[in-house]
Order: sequence, then structure tokens, then C-alpha cells
Amino acid sequence: MTAADPLAVLGPYFAVRTGAAAPPGFRPLAELYDARGALAARIAEVARVLRTGEPRVAASTAHLGLAARLWSVALGAAVARGRVPDLAGAWFALPPQGPFDLWVPGDGGSEATAGALERAVLEEQLAPLAGAVRAVAPLAPGLLAGNAASALVGAARQLGTVPQLRSPAAALARELLAGPALAGTGRATAPGGPLGFRRASCCLYYRTPSGGLCGDCVFTRPPGR
Repeated sequence: MTAADPLAVLGPYFAVRTGAAAPPGFRPLAELYDARGALAARIAEVARVLRTGEPRVAASTAHLGLAARLWSVALGAAVARGRVPDLAGAWFALPPQGPFDLWVPGDGGSEATAGALERAVLEEQLAPLAGAVRAVAPLAPGLLAGNAASALVGAARQLGTVPQLRSPAAALARELLAGPALAGTGRATAPGGPLGFRRASCCLYYRTPSGGLCGDCVFTRPPGR
């Protein structure tokens, strides 16, 4: 895949680079999960943009964005090409704002199954990311799992704007939501209709100066601060 890949028309979260080697300036994706390095810098930048002095709010928002990027790339490749990309071999570049730039090896990967997605995204990427985020700010594991589920559904719904990808994206998302890693994070709508989801936790965005509730929030109105 390249930045000109058809999935890129869905937005920058789905764009990915490939090639013989990662471009200059890119680093192994595993380095993003160092709480003392790039991750801490990204959380600080999110805090500045959101104008929040609460580390938990910035950390949760940053985590949600990073999870959305990983799900978009992996789920997009799974439904469009039938392969889960090799995220373990991926490299990244982190701009000041927006989704991180991602390079993945052009070959490799695995067959597009819910189990392969669970291993590639939840176990190998989001688990170490959650640990690193919690080293920066004290966030509950259930909140971070809810972020992972919300990001998954968001990616599936975006893929659903492409008619031929709607059904396979929703089916994989539902299977992942029912799996052990995301069980209890929320409730998905019944199969047969559009994919919807209401999470069992809150990402804390309502605590930003201009924040409200997300569409899948557990709350129906912002709680008192």
C-alpha cells in the first residue's frame, strides 16, 4: 500500500506507506510505546491543543487517536485485501498533530481473520500502548479497553461508507467486540442493520474546555466535574 492506495480516500487514518525500507526519519513502531519518549511528547501536545491541565484527559485522547490509526490500517487491509498487515515490523513518524505516518513491510502479514486482527492489533500493539499510557497518567484499564473498542467501531463504520467493504468490516468488528479482549467494553447493535456501539466507559473528552459527549459515550449528559 502507498499513500495513493484506494483506502487513503477514506482519510489519513487509512493511508500507509510500503517499500523496500522505511523512509528516512521513521522509527520502529515499538519505540512509540516508550512512555519517556515519543508517547509522552504526543500526550503533552494533545494537552496543549485541548487546553487541558488534566493528564488523564490528554492521555486518553491521545490513546484513542493512536488506537484508531492502528485499527484503520489493520481492518482496512483485512477487508480490502484479505490480509492483516505486519504491524510488528512497522515503522512510524510522528508529526506534531494528526495521525502518525506509518510504513509497513510490503510482504508478510497473515490471513484476515478476527483472531489474526486480535493478535496483530490488540495483543501486539494496543496492550503495550496501554501499559505505556498508564505509565504517563493513571487511567483505568477498562477505559483504555473502551477506547480500543470505540476506535475499532469507528474504523469499521468509516470502511462501511464503501459499499463492498461494509459487511465484512462490520462482521469482523462484531467478532472482535465479542472476543475476550473487548468483552464488556460496551454493547453493539444487532447484526442485520448498521453497526452501532455504546461503550460502557467514558474517554473523558467531556472534561476538556470545549468538550461534549462522544456519540458512543456511556453517559447521556456530561457528569458534574
